[in-house]
Amino acid sequence: MFTLPQEESGAPTTSAGPASTQDLGSSYGDCLEGECSRKPDQKLPELCGLGDPVMFSSDSSCLSSRGRMIKWFWDSAEEGYRTYHMDEYDEDKNPSGIINLGTSENKLCFDLLSWRLGQRDMQWVEPSLLQYPDWRGHLFLREEVAKFLSFYCKSPAPLKPENVVVLNGCASLFSALATVLCEVGEAFLIPTPYYGAITQHVYLYGNVRLAYVYLDSEVTGTDTRPFQLTVEKLEMALQEANSKGVKVKGLILINPQNPLGDVYSPGELQEYLVFAKRHKLHVVVDEVYMLSVFEESVVYRSVLSLERLPDPQRTHVMWATSKDFGMSGLRFGTLYTENPDVATAVASLCRYHGLSGLVQYQMTQLLRDRDWINQVYLPENHARLKAAHTYVSEELRALGIPFLSGGAGFFIWVDLRKYLPEATFEEEMLLWRRFLDNKVLLSFGKAFECKEPGWFRFVFSDKAHRLRLGMQRVRQVLEGEAQVAEDPPPCQTQEPSDQHR
Repeated sequence: MFTLPQEESGAPTTSAGPASTQDLGSSYGDCLEGECSRKPDQKLPELCGLGDPVMFSSDSSCLSSRGRMIKWFWDSAEEGYRTYHMDEYDEDKNPSGIINLGTSENKLCFDLLSWRLGQRDMQWVEPSLLQYPDWRGHLFLREEVAKFLSFYCKSPAPLKPENVVVLNGCASLFSALATVLCEVGEAFLIPTPYYGAITQHVYLYGNVRLAYVYLDSEVTGTDTRPFQLTVEKLEMALQEANSKGVKVKGLILINPQNPLGDVYSPGELQEYLVFAKRHKLHVVVDEVYMLSVFEESVVYRSVLSLERLPDPQRTHVMWATSKDFGMSGLRFGTLYTENPDVATAVASLCRYHGLSGLVQYQMTQLLRDRDWINQVYLPENHARLKAAHTYVSEELRALGIPFLSGGAGFFIWVDLRKYLPEATFEEEMLLWRRFLDNKVLLSFGKAFECKEPGWFRFVFSDKAHRLRLGMQRVRQVLEGEAQVAEDPPPCQTQEPSDQHR
């Protein structure tokens, strides 16, 4: 939670949302996964209204207050990613370039995907694909999405095409849902650490804020785990928001979780949903990594698999092909909601965030090819993810570095607190810069609003030669660091198990 002064639109003077460097996630475009970098000297003055021109440079005078704010996000958020693209590693052309272990993309299965997308059944053009579609998405695609989610989410009853809306990615879904569910200045609860780009997704269009449910790494008992979300913590965060005059309209859950790689058990999901129903909150569940659970011991359950949702009219589930199918550049995302008003309102925004008819046809062909998905793609993808994860995990163990890994997603949550001379986010940023200077891009914990300085996210879903070089560079930085800080509280390495699944 942080304070934001009142705007002309009538937003409350106390709210959750962007206010200062300390409070702002570090980068926000989907292209950089919203977590790689931010210039630490670029600050949004906490005591200025969002539209106050004093916070922006004079060369932005041609923009509206919203335009200046949008430009500020862009300018302040992408230092690391821009640096990476100016000096991107290439094995032949630029072997001394930057290795990107910061952007959460699956780069392991291009061979499989390029083969499948190049098949003849993907190449089809007819008049309807070149004309305006139903803004919810072509019916043939929504029917296939409903079948696909019914099967892979293991829903107790077939899901319905009329409850499906198709947009160009989950970023658009977050923006659309925030806009249609919340008034200006209202907020979503969100557990931290979380995928930092959501801050911008919900704010830029809808002027909706985030109220943080702060989690920490402390383990308080045999049945607890680091960064564990509980209903008690949700209640405390909701009370704090209410005490500051912030109206909370919903709860955002990411399952599997980014950046923790954690998976909520069915019991935990049920508890969170009951909490939301008790307070009449919407629940937005991001399941974009649901098919990227690569450890056999980890049991993943979609919220759509629950026998009965406590409040189906306020439960909204999103999924996309960007992560599970390594297609972040194709921009396909889908919403499933049983609330017809929400579906209609989001669909009305699809005229700005829709997919071309040709892409909708290709997605339909891909999603209906269950044999290829089950027998070729998923087994090979999981095997490659597990092998890459094993390599990075072993490298971290060899360095004596604690980490958390839930057996899902593309990342490991790494504890580098002992390398900070002081436990501050300034020191965290300095360590991040030393990695970047040594030609490896990582994501630092403040970008995910982690409350403890010194946590970093390592993305492992890349080819072996890039991982090896990236980890060599990480080792060089860490071995050169003087470990002057006292040892932080112990944080046990978390391996996948059935204990809390």
